[in-house]
Amino acid sequence: MKMYQLDAFTTELFMSNPAAVTVTEQWLDDALMQKIALENNLAETAFVKVIDAENYEIRWFTPTTEVNFCGHATLASSFVLFKDYTLARTIRFHVKDFGIFVVSQEANGKVKMNFPIQRAKKIEHYPEILKQILSKPFNNVYLNRQAYIVEYSNSQDVIDEMPDLALLKQWSQRQSEAEGGFSYLDLTITAPAAAPYDCVSRYFAPANGIDEDPVTGSIHTAIAPLWAEKLGKKDILAYQASARGGKLYCELLENERIEISGYAKLYMQAELYL
Repeated sequence: MKMYQLDAFTTELFMSNPAAVTVTEQWLDDALMQKIALENNLAETAFVKVIDAENYEIRWFTPTTEVNFCGHATLASSFVLFKDYTLARTIRFHVKDFGIFVVSQEANGKVKMNFPIQRAKKIEHYPEILKQILSKPFNNVYLNRQAYIVEYSNSQDVIDEMPDLALLKQWSQRQSEAEGGFSYLDLTITAPAAAPYDCVSRYFAPANGIDEDPVTGSIHTAIAPLWAEKLGKKDILAYQASARGGKLYCELLENERIEISGYAKLYMQAELYL
């Protein structure tokens, strides 16, 4: 079985967020997919099931769990499909709980992904433990189905932040247990940025097996609309300031949709012996 590894949201190798991709005619066993993801030990391993040349199903696994949405591994999977599996320039992913993701590729290789917006709501009474997890002062706290989003005043505080990841992991796990074992909530921090970028962010998910995610497409379905409203614009150029870094081109669309675009770079093709 063939597997690909790519760096997503970048044009350079060894930058941004790596993802593994496997394309199959039928789903592998869930336990086997989780073992492959653990063996890969990447932020995400994507498994794509072919429906036809323009339609696919997709699932994403961290080293420890399946997640319900991953942007960078969707970008990586799209790149692989356009490269080796279809002549179509537009494809559709059928995603449980999210509906249809429409993805197209431009002549220069840029992949454009149409996602539903996952708006975050400002919460006045946020968990006080955030002040222990984070070392820098912050302004506002927002929440969506995926993560707490903490707004800082300046980008340097986002870059310099050193969160207590052990405490974040313990807190997230306790929250999950209290709510009946549902998915862990992650934590992202964001601030306005200097040109050419509109905003900067970082993303932490230790309870999901990822201390810091290099570049997180899914959370920008909340971050980009947040800054679009604050800045009074619909096009947002976002930078995720992890050690590997990554650039996301975001455009707000009608009907609560957002287009998030970027490039990918193929690193490796491998054969799995299962």
